Amino acid sequence: MFSKLSELKKYRYKLVLYVAVFWTATDLIVVLLSNNHPMNNLVSSLLLRESIVFLMSLVMGYLLVFIFKQLFRNYLLWLALLLKSSLLVVAAFLMNALLYGISSLQTTSPLKNSFHNLFNDLTHINLLIQKILYWLVLIVVTQLIIEINEKYSPGVFMDILLGKYVNPKNENRIVMFIDLNDSTPIAQKLGHFQNFKFIREFIYQVSNALIENDGRIYQYVGDEVVVSWLYSKENTVKCLQSLIHARRNIQKNSINFKKDYGIVPEFRAGIHIGEVTVGEIGVIKKDIAMSGDTMNTTARIRSACSELNKKFIVSKDFTDQSSFEDFQVESLGMIELKGKTKEIELFYLKI
Repeated sequence: MFSKLSELKKYRYKLVLYVAVFWTATDLIVVLLSNNHPMNNLVSSLLLRESIVFLMSLVMGYLLVFIFKQLFRNYLLWLALLLKSSLLVVAAFLMNALLYGISSLQTTSPLKNSFHNLFNDLTHINLLIQKILYWLVLIVVTQLIIEINEKYSPGVFMDILLGKYVNPKNENRIVMFIDLNDSTPIAQKLGHFQNFKFIREFIYQVSNALIENDGRIYQYVGDEVVVSWLYSKENTVKCLQSLIHARRNIQKNSINFKKDYGIVPEFRAGIHIGEVTVGEIGVIKKDIAMSGDTMNTTARIRSACSELNKKFIVSKDFTDQSSFEDFQVESLGMIELKGKTKEIELFYLKI
């Protein structure tokens, strides 16, 4: 069943699991260091407690990653952090109430005694502040890690953390440049503020499709998205599927686009395959950069979409590595790309 999920949902479910493991491990360490757990039946007591914490953390992680992420995605970052943290702190106290109830079963004391102890803890201002601060710090730190990871695109932050590209590497990658059709007249029609919101929603719908198909988003430049995949036959298929899914996402939200902006966006894409040099750059703001002739050529192919009045254009190098039927591509002949000394054969992609 898990294998049938999209890459985006797989990523989010893994994130929920990581959150649950992180919170459970943190709780276990805090409990062991506090020295206030019962010494009799220590292992069974901790096992039961951490099982409850893990299950509740899964629920809270699901709320954070799936529900709250969508609910607060258009809020200011600080306000979204505050609202999500507040709601999760309430959930954390409900979890604590459950743990107090469980403790009564372990000690054979009446259930009302456990909840009486909980009430006493909550009315003790120092203990209450400690619990609120503990959960608030844990929840905020978790959210910030998630935000940083997603800021770099899933997987990139971990590559930076582990130093994977401290020394530059040459990799064979599929590269795709996507940008918005008719961006200048749209900007003139909508005005700066509405146009920015329009581009943000367009980028959101396209990016979801790219991530669903395991694409690594390299950068956003205005209304343009640059994305890549490590070369494999499977990833050539994912690259093409991402275009179909991006168009489908926009079609599904066409009513909202029409209502809010009076325009349904369309986009162009240029795709190429070849060797790129990947490495870490930056001092205060670090990032993973890709360079090389493949990047330049792909950018020119995307520009050729406008010049040749075609939506999707791919290079012969890409078609040679893909399994296309004759009706899916049409040769545009040898094309001289701007800034390139040699002509290359391009193909119109019919999808």
